[in-house]
Amino acid sequence: MALDGLVIHSIADELNSLLNGAKIDKIYQPEEDEILLQIRNNKVNYRLVLSASASNPRVYLAEDYKKNNPKKAPVFCMLLRKYVQGGVITNIEQVGFERILKISVESFDELKEKTIKDIYVEIMGRHSNIILVQRNENRIVDAAKRIPVSVSRVRQILPGQDYNLPPAQDKLNPLDSISLADFSSRIKSFEGPCFKSIYSEFLGISPSIAREICFRAGVEKSEPTSSLSDTDLKNLFNSFENLFKDIIGKNYSPCIILNEKIDKIVDFGCINMDMYHEFTTIHKESISSAIEDYYKTKDIKDRINQRASVMKKNISIKLERLIHKLEKLEKELEESENAEIFKIKGELITSYIYMIEKGMESVDVQNFYDPDYKTVTIALKKNLTPSENAQKYFKKYNKLKNAKIEITNQMAMTKEEIEYLENTILGIENCENLKELKDIREELVKTGYVKSQKKIGKKEIQPSTAPMEFKSSEGYQILVGKNNRQNDYLTLRLADNDDVWMHTKDIPGSHVIVKCAGHEPSDQTLFEAAVLAAYYSKARMSAKVPVDYTKRKNVKKPSGAKPGMVIYETNNTAYVTPTEEIVAQLKIK
Repeated sequence: MALDGLVIHSIADELNSLLNGAKIDKIYQPEEDEILLQIRNNKVNYRLVLSASASNPRVYLAEDYKKNNPKKAPVFCMLLRKYVQGGVITNIEQVGFERILKISVESFDELKEKTIKDIYVEIMGRHSNIILVQRNENRIVDAAKRIPVSVSRVRQILPGQDYNLPPAQDKLNPLDSISLADFSSRIKSFEGPCFKSIYSEFLGISPSIAREICFRAGVEKSEPTSSLSDTDLKNLFNSFENLFKDIIGKNYSPCIILNEKIDKIVDFGCINMDMYHEFTTIHKESISSAIEDYYKTKDIKDRINQRASVMKKNISIKLERLIHKLEKLEKELEESENAEIFKIKGELITSYIYMIEKGMESVDVQNFYDPDYKTVTIALKKNLTPSENAQKYFKKYNKLKNAKIEITNQMAMTKEEIEYLENTILGIENCENLKELKDIREELVKTGYVKSQKKIGKKEIQPSTAPMEFKSSEGYQILVGKNNRQNDYLTLRLADNDDVWMHTKDIPGSHVIVKCAGHEPSDQTLFEAAVLAAYYSKARMSAKVPVDYTKRKNVKKPSGAKPGMVIYETNNTAYVTPTEEIVAQLKIK
């Protein structure tokens, strides 16, 4: 569920009950699009997060907030400190039933007179914003994201301009009194699936809530509106009306929906979500707690992707060039395979030189290298003598013969580089925090793929983060590297000689170590470790993934090899299909 009108309504009620009359002690801006307000009320400290992230916009009271603040506060943060730090929150409300929250703060201005500033938090996907407005003049002081006329001709957000709400939508407000006739008329006027008509015709409703209304009404969500019966419409209306009676009466039921099989949060809401009956519902004390749990991992991943986007793009460009280079080398190798033909032609010209004269374009001779002595036609250069034509073919032969050796070496180096860069991209996708991303960046600087003003020593550094840890159903510890540096450290430092080492066969992926402690792991443990190796590889979505395994003592790192690159021998191969359920079961909670 996105932060729709229902969730904003419930968070507004929650914040107003806890923070009305509270003092804003401190203000921070850890991200360009995120504000943290430290607030005190009735001897209790609160941390209010306002995020205008394009991917995960939200407002909630945080219990576990660990982001670092920049050494120099951004301009918008300084303005908020000037105008609302030390002020008192007088009201927090939802604007209409829109995804807009208004926080009113009473504070002293430069003339020591009390004025009210409104902080508008607009939760609108990539158009999300945090805007500070001087109420008595309805003037924008500033915003987290300035929107000039070059970006939007419809609505500009700039200091000094009047604040106008986003353009109104032609939708009915579900908090207003809506009759069965009006409800049915709106649904029937929409052409398309039933659930889509609900969130398209009524304000503040997300697709999740629309599906929930259909589920409670016993109507198939994808049923076309044109085929809905009067009974269907009445059931939908009753479901719709009962749901919003709870919202109007502030009968909220904050919860998160958990798929225990894969240990992942599926959704969250401020009401009971009956349609998720096959999953586990965990009820929360507050909607803030539900929002925090839902977005915790999601936001970290999104921030990592944002910061890694340039790095990933550069790697992808280099990878694309290397793939084209490999294709070109393969064509050149194929051509070099024909080197012997040019040698034979040169020798045939030499043998039949008495038949050739300068000025001839070709000559037909018997090929005595052929068992059947077939006649071949040899092309000649008219301006060359017979001897010079022969030398031309010998030179071509020698060039291709030498090229074959060089091309083979170049292909091996190019393939190794492609494998390294594919592993690096996989490492970025596996990142769970910014420290891991920093490790990858340092590695890319060290290997020369990323330029940096900061010098990094050549000495191999221990990764700042630990590999992922799992436990097999029989109790064996299984470690999985998340990037090249971790893979090296895991295989070459942490693993013992008799531990089992695993890696997907000819597929970029993580190094996996089964800690054996002197015992021989069973087939079940080897299978589970192989599933982890396949899951944390480029073949995650494939079936019957080949996974090589051997004793750690059989794995070597060639001199000068790139991070994560190893060679091994005397291995076995298992074929497994990775599933999230098995990975979730093995992960140490």
